[in-house]
Amino acid sequence: MAVDLTGKVAVVTGGGGILCSAMAKALAKQGAKVAILDLKEESAKAAADEINAAGGTAIGIAANVLEKESLEAARAVVEEKFGVCDILINGAGGNHPKGTTSKERLFKEDILNPVEGCNTFFDLDPAGVGFVFNLNFLGTLLPSQVFCKGMALRGQGTVINISSMNAFRPLTKIPAYSAAKAAISNFTAWLATHMSEVGIRVNAIAPGFFLTNQNRTLLTNPDGSLTPRGNTILSHTPMGRFGTPEDLFGTLLWLVDDEASGFVNGIVVPVDGGFAAFSGV
Repeated sequence: MAVDLTGKVAVVTGGGGILCSAMAKALAKQGAKVAILDLKEESAKAAADEINAAGGTAIGIAANVLEKESLEAARAVVEEKFGVCDILINGAGGNHPKGTTSKERLFKEDILNPVEGCNTFFDLDPAGVGFVFNLNFLGTLLPSQVFCKGMALRGQGTVINISSMNAFRPLTKIPAYSAAKAAISNFTAWLATHMSEVGIRVNAIAPGFFLTNQNRTLLTNPDGSLTPRGNTILSHTPMGRFGTPEDLFGTLLWLVDDEASGFVNGIVVPVDGGFAAFSGV
């Protein structure tokens, strides 16, 4: 799939990660000038270097999506180098062990005979849960505040949030992450309505199961074989495989192209290999 993004300025938060760096490259390949924002400056610059080496145009900028001042500083660099943002990809997000349970289900013995290191629902750390909500929700809201203002003044722009299949069907063990991604889906619809009079479209992509640096050890063993959780996921994915970054490109390019999706607003598109369609039976 090809679209013409020549002259467009794209900002990708969390752009140093596997999926978001791939999306940044896909946008650059279509002619966009891409600003890659990441908490780790070296990761942002490495992704930008790959784009530039391939003939695209990109810059890597250190930015903390939980600090508005950091984002404002990044915006100033983007506008100085490239101009006002046209496309915002809110890709920063993640989970935290303190917002995760050790077991899929609670048993009475877990309460009566607690085992050290076994994190039950009752042991979830409010600070850990808060971190997950902040990283995912505030990490989407704050960049939108910073980069959508220029779009609103110009009367055009596109925002793509990154939700998750967890938002539709919460996964065991990760209540904070599932709930935070559900908030992203809800916020996408809200923001699409709120920004409709100033020409900004807001949609979201909900990836299914893709191997990334964050989940690789949960889904695969060191020898590459699947863990029990990895096996369960694939058994519930009709296409029988994990997604690859390239699987996101068609949906991404469709949503950012005003000619292809100019009347599409406020939706969440699953890219999940059929996971949401399978009942488990």
